[in-house]
Amino acid sequence: MTPKLSEREDFAAFVLRMRGRGMNDPRLFSAIEATPRRGFVNGLWADVAYKNRTIPLDCGEYIEGLDDQARMISALNVEEGHRVLEIGAGSGFTACIMGRLGGRVTTIDRYRTLVDQARQRLQALKIENVTVLQADGRHGPPGGGPFDRIIVWPAFESMPRHFVDLLASNGVMIAPIGPTDGQQVICRLAKIGSRFEREDLMLVRYQPFIEGVASVL
Repeated sequence: MTPKLSEREDFAAFVLRMRGRGMNDPRLFSAIEATPRRGFVNGLWADVAYKNRTIPLDCGEYIEGLDDQARMISALNVEEGHRVLEIGAGSGFTACIMGRLGGRVTTIDRYRTLVDQARQRLQALKIENVTVLQADGRHGPPGGGPFDRIIVWPAFESMPRHFVDLLASNGVMIAPIGPTDGQQVICRLAKIGSRFEREDLMLVRYQPFIEGVASVL
């Protein structure tokens, strides 16, 4: 079996899984299909690239399971021209997906190694509407917002007021909130006028924020 055929079959199995869970998002599926996920993970993990399991990356980081990533990005509802902020660039996979959905994406990571790798992958796929920055993601992007969409992969211990304030009117933020030593809840926060509506999506166990920018890696 050729690698390309295997990747197509893995993608088809992913789509069937998501439809079985009640999620059918053709735009998102098309964006994922156009972004070979095996190219975003270490070759040793290629066979599980399309599974819903965490996969190790360099610098002690990891890429979240594909099903969880898809559910979160689908709930974010990125549309053409949206300004999108992502905290936790990781491999660059999710930034690439949101870029394909039409967002103008700024993605941040604390590790220079991951930032450089993500840039190289995006350039190879000719994704030009994604900017990858090395920064301390706890404080948001250099220059501030507003953003139409914000997605955060490290977990907050409490409501992230600073990030919520970066949302434009009718903006949406997706983030894990909860204790660092237990389960967190993936929350969808929608800005409606001067108030916010919260919807809890699923339970996860994600890494908390780490202070500062990595000085070596």
